[in-house]
Amino acid sequence: MVACVQMAPPAGGTKEDRIDHAVSLIDQLSSVDLIVLPELWPVGFFRFDRYKEESESLEESLKGGVIAAIREVAVRRKAFVLGGSFVERAEQGRFHNTCFLVSPDRELLMTYRKIHVFGYRSKEADLLTAGDSVTVAQTAIGTMSATTCYDLRFPELYRALMDAGAQVVLVPSAWPMERLDHWAVLNRARALENQMYVVACNLAGEESGTTLAGNSMVVDPWGEVVARADEGEQILLAELDMNRLHHIREEFPVLKDRRLGAHGSRQSGALVSSAEDGN
Repeated sequence: MVACVQMAPPAGGTKEDRIDHAVSLIDQLSSVDLIVLPELWPVGFFRFDRYKEESESLEESLKGGVIAAIREVAVRRKAFVLGGSFVERAEQGRFHNTCFLVSPDRELLMTYRKIHVFGYRSKEADLLTAGDSVTVAQTAIGTMSATTCYDLRFPELYRALMDAGAQVVLVPSAWPMERLDHWAVLNRARALENQMYVVACNLAGEESGTTLAGNSMVVDPWGEVVARADEGEQILLAELDMNRLHHIREEFPVLKDRRLGAHGSRQSGALVSSAEDGN
């Protein structure tokens, strides 16, 4: 069972307020295997003036920041947790939109720095540096990876993940209401064309004058929406049937019939690494 925690973080709240709010929502859950949070929920995607102030280095986050808080949740809830994303302060004065996956035994399984930073009516592309690689992680649930929000518009990224073995892609997002139709189409397309599960967790509510779309969803490898939230703050639950994924890939082997880019994993080898190679 997967749970998307579709948050509407406290308006104007501090990072600590937002962490407390996220943990309180998670603690309402019954037993689940995987928990997914939205994009940049600790600061708010559209609070650009707070990006640098609220940033954490990876080391700081692990020791007493966002990752540390979510790791304790993972241990307590005995679940894998994709902790959404936070503003990571990196070397040479760079900042990244970084998401992370932790295991029930406290292990940091992967991190991902958002590759496609958003510049349309947004300062993200001005303030943050794009990542240049993604990671897949082997888990008891299946082979997982993550992309972030705007990445949904770039099918070549998802094809590279599929070539690297991804079965489930987790998508923390801060997608606005004005492009809700695109959100629904893109999530279904990325799942259908790669015969994978897409678990997309979006923010809800309003942030700095922008209405977030909510509508978190889980899409199966046949492109069917297994579960979909509405606009408000809520927790969306769905089952991931890995037997269905294997059946679809075997019964309708479209991925084996590719001609152009048939060896995508080798062509894009510099992009994708395994969790064993480091993050």
